[in-house]
Amino acid sequence: MKEGQLVVPEQVTVPFIEGDGVGSEITPVCQRIVNKAVELAYKGRRSIEWMEVLAGGKAFAQTGEWLPEATMAAFREYLVGIKGPLTTPVGGGIRSLNVALRQTLDLYVCLRPVRWFKGVVSPVKEPQKVNMHIFRENTEDIYAGIEWEQGTPEAQKLYAFLRDEMGVKKVRFPETSSFGVKPVSVEGSKRLVRSAILYALQHGLPSVTLVHKGNIMKFTEGGFKKWGYEVAEQEFGDHTFTMNQFEQLKKDLGEESARACMADAVNAGKIIVKDCICDAFLQNTLLMPEDYSVIATLNLNGDYVSDQLAAMVGGIGIAPGANINYQTGHAIFEATHGTAPNIAGKNVVNPCSLLLSSVMLLEYLGWKEAAVRITAALEKAFAQGEATPDLARFMPDGKPMGTAEFGERIVTLLLEE
Repeated sequence: MKEGQLVVPEQVTVPFIEGDGVGSEITPVCQRIVNKAVELAYKGRRSIEWMEVLAGGKAFAQTGEWLPEATMAAFREYLVGIKGPLTTPVGGGIRSLNVALRQTLDLYVCLRPVRWFKGVVSPVKEPQKVNMHIFRENTEDIYAGIEWEQGTPEAQKLYAFLRDEMGVKKVRFPETSSFGVKPVSVEGSKRLVRSAILYALQHGLPSVTLVHKGNIMKFTEGGFKKWGYEVAEQEFGDHTFTMNQFEQLKKDLGEESARACMADAVNAGKIIVKDCICDAFLQNTLLMPEDYSVIATLNLNGDYVSDQLAAMVGGIGIAPGANINYQTGHAIFEATHGTAPNIAGKNVVNPCSLLLSSVMLLEYLGWKEAAVRITAALEKAFAQGEATPDLARFMPDGKPMGTAEFGERIVTLLLEE
């Protein structure tokens, strides 16, 4: 990073975690495709050196640690990395390797773009209307892991404090309740929303929607909504028009004048910043997905939202993801699915989640020409019914291909461009 910008050399070293389960199948396939796309796009002028680092089951087997410090050091030094799916340790120790990576490197944005590819069968009638970019806050909310199990001295102590010091009387069954704490901060909320608005501006996208449950959790989720609007109005006032402003104009001038002001803002190219309660938002994405573009939301909401939207365009097997700190430049791109041990080693797993995350990595580096080539090759394959069995079985003229064979087909399509 230099003066807030990522400076990328022509030869980039990218640390990668192969991943557990199906990770050993999808990772080499994706690396081969990316290498070929970079070679074709830049005629050998640019290249990626893949540097393996260990985490998960492979790390534990070789080092006795689930997440070695050497791995964290590599991600700190090289800034940009990628990972396959990881096993969550059973029992004690790290609660989740994915959460540990995000929190240790302060990767506060989980970015999940969701779009439909022609040829992929969807459970919704018009999947082509789904084109959203989810900014999920990555370091706070219940994923902070602050909780105490029922029956423990700690849980009893916390309840005694809530009852005696805070006057809490709403715990229905205090003796058998576990307790969790949901931290949501001004700083964490604002930096997430700030990143979402900047992304919308940089990509020419029409709106940012703050998705929350502030009608029930008024100071955490409601705070997220409030602080999000503050960012839009105080930091991006020349580029945004918020529904807060609309409501105030409606009071002052009447609804007709307020709508005219909003129309003028849209015509001027301003981004509309609005909000929606999460349960209503999930319904709306099915009924009118075209109304949403960039989504900014808290950690738990983002988990549900990203999985539903992925299902609407064909499933999590083609859903990419990235964990990013836009201030330090650190970013880890990842397969968004699990280790799938039931199909590991059978040459049937879909590599597209990791492959599309690799496309995001290339875009993050500024190597957009290579990224476009891979996306175009995938579009051609899916349009012709060529896919791994999870997708091909639903296509009218589906041609199921093994993981390795599908990878080779994408390489062939790259060469045909």
